[in-house]
Amino acid sequence: MSTNSNDGGIGEELTDIDESTITTGSHWSGTAPRPLEGKLKLTAVFLAVVVGAYHVITAGTGIPPALINRPIHLAFLGALVFLWYESHTGKPKDYIPWYDWALAFLTFPAILYVSWALTYDDLAARTGNPTGIDILFGFIGLILVFEMTRRMTGVILPILAGVFMVYAYTGPLWPMELAHPGYSYERIVSHLMLSTNGVYGIPLDVSATYVVLFIILGAFLEVTGIGDWFIDLAYSVTGRMSGGPAKTSVIASSFMGSLNGSAVANTATTGAFTIPLMDRTGFKPRYAAAVEAAASSGGQILPPIMGAGAFIMAAFTGISYAEIIIAAAVPAALYFGCILLSVHFRAKKQGLEGLPASQLPDARELVTNGIHYLLPIVVLVYMLLSGWTAMTAGFVAIVLTLLVAIPLSSVKRLGRATANGDFDTVGTIGYNAVHTIIRALDRGIRMTLIVATACATAGIVVGIVTLTGLGLVFSSLVATLSQGVLLIGLIITMIASIVMGMGLPTTAAYIVVASLGAPALIELGVDTLPAHMFIFYFAILSAITPPVMLAVFTASGISESNPWNVAIDAVGLAAVGFLVPFAFVYGNELLLIGGTGAVVLGVLSAGAGVVAISSSLEGFLLKRASRVERLILFASGILLLIPGVMTDGPAALGLALVLVRHYTSEDVDVSAPVGSD
Repeated sequence: MSTNSNDGGIGEELTDIDESTITTGSHWSGTAPRPLEGKLKLTAVFLAVVVGAYHVITAGTGIPPALINRPIHLAFLGALVFLWYESHTGKPKDYIPWYDWALAFLTFPAILYVSWALTYDDLAARTGNPTGIDILFGFIGLILVFEMTRRMTGVILPILAGVFMVYAYTGPLWPMELAHPGYSYERIVSHLMLSTNGVYGIPLDVSATYVVLFIILGAFLEVTGIGDWFIDLAYSVTGRMSGGPAKTSVIASSFMGSLNGSAVANTATTGAFTIPLMDRTGFKPRYAAAVEAAASSGGQILPPIMGAGAFIMAAFTGISYAEIIIAAAVPAALYFGCILLSVHFRAKKQGLEGLPASQLPDARELVTNGIHYLLPIVVLVYMLLSGWTAMTAGFVAIVLTLLVAIPLSSVKRLGRATANGDFDTVGTIGYNAVHTIIRALDRGIRMTLIVATACATAGIVVGIVTLTGLGLVFSSLVATLSQGVLLIGLIITMIASIVMGMGLPTTAAYIVVASLGAPALIELGVDTLPAHMFIFYFAILSAITPPVMLAVFTASGISESNPWNVAIDAVGLAAVGFLVPFAFVYGNELLLIGGTGAVVLGVLSAGAGVVAISSSLEGFLLKRASRVERLILFASGILLLIPGVMTDGPAALGLALVLVRHYTSEDVDVSAPVGSD
């Protein structure tokens, strides 16, 4: 594996800028786009760089008012969707047909209509009484939002939003429980497009502030080579272990997934390297794909960024960002601990060894030459936890990323060239730095396209929920179906989160389900933070849950494996992710809420449960496990995850019995199947 740690990526040419386009639509092939040529390419790059620079600069100087900032964000990104992605396939295009030029140009007046200074003043004065021009521009804007979202995510989210709009219009026709007075199309369009209640609501606000900034930060880390340095460091540490390449995949995918917020894009980018490497070192292709899909999906539960999920949750709940990421730390550790342990047990079971040191990066050399690369991340986390705004912290991290990526040799060369009047050298160094900034801004904006369009359309769903009071109706339905039994209510919400999240980006899935499901759980007695975290987890896991399972399809395409077989392994690897949300709802200790003693006991118990469940699913602890031992381990793991001392005793005894047997026995019954390889 190559790394840019020595030169930080400075000086790389702009010729690879087209490779930065990443879309995570359900119909995406996983390949880089075919490049636009000449002025077409420059136009698209120019728009991306302009809006990227706008977001970085305003993060440092101050965000404009909502109905200025959010439409600017959506207008520029929407135009880029029409310029870069085909109408019939949603794939990157070779050329721009006349109708896409027309849609791109139309996007600006239609989306920016609400933020024109005079128009906005007029709208504020005539709230609830829109003119015909208001409705015309609002209607055109809605059509454009639906089309840009369809191109980026497929048809599922636009259809879902359309169904909600039909529900708002046809209120009296629904059964008694769902019926409402109904609203005219003028009222619906006005509510969704001329206020902060629909398209320009909280979801797009999060995209236009936190999401775009931190995706750009991730792009800077990639383009400057700092991301490669982190991956190489993980590779140097884990490469010699049993299943080392797979463990590297887990670590790298979790880190990148936390930054970019897209399970599919993360699977495609890191999986292109990690899946073939796991295959070459002895793992079956389907298992390698499953590891990548499970780890990439889980990256969005990993603090401190959580794929921008922490910021969305903070906006929805009013709970501070710091409190959310602290609460998310232990569940994320349990999730990735389960995957790492499963990989370890699988490698031991198959007798796979790590790679020799000669084939791995030198950890000491990496640390010596690149320890300064940690500075942006360390400063970012410190500022976020110290009460600085996320915008300021992200801005500082981007600036530091660029500064620390410029090698000292370039600084010395720049100083000598300036002193000697060698302006050719000065120009070359400056040119390379500008190229790096352009590539990072372009990459970051293109990776934001799917999030921005999905958040805009998810805002339609949220707007209809608030307009019709559907959230209260859903809460009532869940309470009725569950008969007040929390476990049944959790299962219903889990199913709704997975089903409604299928085929959607995680941010959109969480927003849609949270607007309906969170009030239902809160009504059943669940606190606000556990309720939202529960929904967030299952919205994420929808990326690997059949039948849609976008991350699985992407990984299986890279490994050339049957996606259904990959899905089976991926769900097994992520098993703890399906169980931990129930555990932290019933016992908030896993969210670090409660007394110190209870928290410590709960975390230790859950950690032991993860070991037991992982070994049970892989059929290996210290040695191969028999069928009976696997049942004991699985039951012990479930009991250890359940909060309470009463369940810990029998569970610890079961785990100890298997450990003692494996430690003292020379031969274990392996006649039973030990899992699919």
